[in-house]
Amino acid sequence: MHVQAVVNFAPATFNHSHTITLKDSNAYGNTYFARYFEWQGVCRERWFHDCIAADMLQAEGVFITKHAEQDFVQETFPFQTIECELNTYDVRKCSFWLEFRFMSEGRLVSVGRQQIVFADHSRRICALPARVIGKIKRYAKDL
Repeated sequence: MHVQAVVNFAPATFNHSHTITLKDSNAYGNTYFARYFEWQGVCRERWFHDCIAADMLQAEGVFITKHAEQDFVQETFPFQTIECELNTYDVRKCSFWLEFRFMSEGRLVSVGRQQIVFADHSRRICALPARVIGKIKRYAKDL
């Protein structure tokens, strides 16, 4: 009897770091919650530029954030370094989801998600280019 080994390849994970500054904090000295949404955007744009398409597909269409959320696990404070790990999931013909895991000193401090939809310049939803879907799927993980 011949047994075939199944190889499971882990997805690629994009990493981006940010040091919290005083401007990121609120009157209580902890990180203002809205900064995480800003950091989602920074990480997403850096990932897309570095790993998917440096031109951000501007000639072909636009990306629309359909949904964004953030779950807070632990407080953070100025001068902590935040490591953001980005993966994709539920990659479809016209859309995909991003998951952002924010870590500090190896501990999960927050998790965020965005649903991204691709549209033409008239803002009509359309298919992502096949070459782009393949690159996005390299970062896909099962949730």
